[in-house]
Amino acid sequence: MADTNLYEDLKKALADFKSFLDTNVATIKPAVQALKAIIPQIGELIDKLIDLMGQLKTEIQNLNVSAIPGLDKVSAFTTGVKTLLTTAEDLLPNQKSAIDDVLGVVNVVSALPSLDAIKAEILALIDGIVANLNTLKS
Repeated sequence: MADTNLYEDLKKALADFKSFLDTNVATIKPAVQALKAIIPQIGELIDKLIDLMGQLKTEIQNLNVSAIPGLDKVSAFTTGVKTLLTTAEDLLPNQKSAIDDVLGVVNVVSALPSLDAIKAEILALIDGIVANLNTLKS
């Protein structure tokens, strides 16, 4: 199985969602407006999604990986940790939760070197999604 890159996966998920919204916002908007009368929480759902997109944008903006010395070595370290833990996982079935916790951190850290290359694209996608969500809200 090929290693996945958290930030590439994020970029793809954002691009797919933005593309869906770009194509369908005009169709969805009347339905959202009608649903607000029946299910007011639909507006809250959109507000929460906008808020989460804002938080995601802030987190991505705050990741200044070019200022981290030795990041390539840390990335190599986390790659080794991932290989070790995925290999040992079957031998430590009672530690699955702990292993998953560590692997979650490993996935974030090991993908950091690639973030600078796609950071602007991710931020632009988030802005596009928020614009579409605000259109649905209005």
